[in-house]
Amino acid sequence: MNLVRAEAERLAARRFVQLMVLLLAVAFTVTTATTLIGSHRPTPAELSAAQAQAAQAVAAMEADHTRCLRIRAGEIPISEDAGYVPADCGELDPARMERLPLATDYLSSVFVFAQEARGLLYFLIAFLVLFGFLVGASYIGADLNSGGVVNLLLWRPSRLTVLGTKLGTLVGVVAALSVLASALYLGTFWTIGQTAGVPGPLDGEFWRGLGTIYGRGLVLVLLATMLGFGIATLGRHTSAALGAVAAYAVVWEVGCRLVLQIVGVARPDLLMLSNYLGAWLSGRLEFWDDSGCPPGSGICDGGTYVITWGPALLVLLALTGAVTGAAFAAFRRRDLL
Repeated sequence: MNLVRAEAERLAARRFVQLMVLLLAVAFTVTTATTLIGSHRPTPAELSAAQAQAAQAVAAMEADHTRCLRIRAGEIPISEDAGYVPADCGELDPARMERLPLATDYLSSVFVFAQEARGLLYFLIAFLVLFGFLVGASYIGADLNSGGVVNLLLWRPSRLTVLGTKLGTLVGVVAALSVLASALYLGTFWTIGQTAGVPGPLDGEFWRGLGTIYGRGLVLVLLATMLGFGIATLGRHTSAALGAVAAYAVVWEVGCRLVLQIVGVARPDLLMLSNYLGAWLSGRLEFWDDSGCPPGSGICDGGTYVITWGPALLVLLALTGAVTGAAFAAFRRRDLL
């Protein structure tokens, strides 16, 4: 019998995997039903009113820009109620804005696919990351705890081959399921936008941005799967992976973060794994550095620092590689009985 096919069948037969797939289907159904209930196809009158509001918003932005230029040119005086007048009036120039108000911004109780797609995709990625980690940990943890790996080694007496096949099959199945679920998920909401809402501006920039998020999310799902598999292999039990994540979250992300802030360590956010996860998904995260500000100084000109997707990916790959490598090394020489 082919070892990969045997592992795929074992993985599909696991009740925990079936339960997680069922929970994914339930979450998908609930989200879809909620969206359908809370949305409707806008009438021509609603579209016309929304377009008028968007045009008024753009006109107000243009008026603020013109007013700023006139103030800076000395044509009109600055009054007390003038509000914010930047030194560079280009900040108020609508032509330099990344995004101008659209009619879809002023539609009430209408699902706009272009506006909601990113949030929906982030929700799916979060679930798939959890799915991959838990399935990866339970898949190897249950076999090690029950003696299933020992029985498998009697048939194929090559430890690294067996463990590598298990990991490869797991990653392949999770990847295939993630792609299938994502296509069904986004396809359904795109259909809702076409039939029970509005699609919104679906230009090339929108699809490129969505595709980038999806690609990064899929990488994160596979890394989480490998990480759960590796930790459970080291701990010889599923609970080892769950305990490690819980301990890290409580001790380091919460406890040590507070301690680092109290003692005034510079740039503590660089030491938190959650920030690298966020930077990888979003492309970059920006943080405020006030370590050079004396206590009680009031206004302080601190600085900012960023974490971009490149260093974030290196950190995630290094962590996953170290844990997976340690798992293979430990499995190779460990007494499995």
